[in-house]
Amino acid sequence: MRPTRPARQRGAIFIMFSLMVLALLGMAGMALDLAQAYNRKAELQSLADSAALAAARELNGTAAGVNNAVAAAANAAQNFRYQYNKIGVPWSNSALSFAAAPGTPDHAWTDAASAPSTPAGLLFAKVDTAALADEVNRVTAIFMPATGAAATLSATARAVAGRLTIPVTPLAICAQSATPAASRANSANPAYNELVEFGFRRGVAYNLMNLNPNGSTPENFLIDPLSPPGMPGSAANFSTAVVGPFVCAGSMLMPSVSGGTLNVQRNFPLAALYPHLNSRFDNYSGNNCTPEAAPPDSNIKSYLYSSITWMSPVAATQTAATWTNGGTKLWTRADPLPGDASNTAPQYGPLWAFARAVPYSAYSAMPQEPAAGYSTFATSAWASLYTPGPPAASGYPAVVNATPYLTNNAANFLAPSVAHQPGQPRRRVLNVALLACPVPAGATASATVLGIGRFFMTVPATSSSISAEFAGVAQPSSLAGTVELQR
Repeated sequence: MRPTRPARQRGAIFIMFSLMVLALLGMAGMALDLAQAYNRKAELQSLADSAALAAARELNGTAAGVNNAVAAAANAAQNFRYQYNKIGVPWSNSALSFAAAPGTPDHAWTDAASAPSTPAGLLFAKVDTAALADEVNRVTAIFMPATGAAATLSATARAVAGRLTIPVTPLAICAQSATPAASRANSANPAYNELVEFGFRRGVAYNLMNLNPNGSTPENFLIDPLSPPGMPGSAANFSTAVVGPFVCAGSMLMPSVSGGTLNVQRNFPLAALYPHLNSRFDNYSGNNCTPEAAPPDSNIKSYLYSSITWMSPVAATQTAATWTNGGTKLWTRADPLPGDASNTAPQYGPLWAFARAVPYSAYSAMPQEPAAGYSTFATSAWASLYTPGPPAASGYPAVVNATPYLTNNAANFLAPSVAHQPGQPRRRVLNVALLACPVPAGATASATVLGIGRFFMTVPATSSSISAEFAGVAQPSSLAGTVELQR
């Protein structure tokens, strides 16, 4: 008897193959839909990154800065197209917001419409494409609906950009006065009333290591360059190895020095750090700094008091001579009231090497000094500004608002070495934190910054002195540091 044959299954393989093809086509279609969504996400992320960076570069703590940031973000968005570079992005300012710190909760960011009325401290910009039109963030799926999945996919992006650093040297001194701007009467004629900022006079040089408005012993401080205001510091951050590169660069790793107290250490270790400061004069002995990270100034001419060419008679000191008020305050000869018989003009040191004195009438209480600067006194005012025994301006630049450093003529100019040219203009200007003093007792303490003084190094620093001419105040928020994406 023959064995029974199984029933024939002709067509089964075809059915299985058809099902597998359908599954493969479904997966391929889903992959194509997901690839569209991924590409849209990449397009929007590029938009968010560029717009956030453009906006953050304009922020400076002022309403004008916010308005410029809004315009910069819109301009950046105009250059972007989506859907495989076919459609222009319909930008909306509602996608842009601002905050003082990158980690600010979403609900606490200030929208672009409100930010100009409260600009102080707003140094970070956020772009969220979810606020743009729906079609920008929506990708229509072609194959996925056949599998029962959603017919549209959402692809949004966000970016936060802001300052990573601030160009402030980790050196702090006491403000000579807590008043941001005051009028100094130099004569009976109010036309010679002079702008004094936090007790400093523009165009006068000071030894930054020998000042104290609250005692007869000098007070100066080293700032922890790694701990932003309000954050706990670390003793290790005050070591020369940590601080040295920041002194070379003239910057610190924080977006601002205001908004909280800074961690400071008493007595700036100048003996260890003065070579770092002198990189500005093209001096890299000891290899403490490198020309790439800390370029020299484009003009490294030293204005030694005994050899300057624009004053007659020449100054008797490099900086305004020390003066004590009854032994209780460590002032300089630039500070006493006019008419002090013991004060003579040569004790002021070299005048106006980098900055001219400013009439108080030119001052305007604005968030920051106008870009063009204030109008300044002419040298003919020296007889009224610096008495008794005023010096004469001999060979001082005749051009309005020009100074010896800025004219770059042969007598007052020296280029850095060929290997380090062209150098960086104004690198000799140190942005120095001016503290509310007295600072609480202790080797380390917390201190409040009242403002940032701009001090021009007239000569290289020594182990005991930093001779620097006061050149005005820069608002902390106006100092543009490195801007980077934060997340």
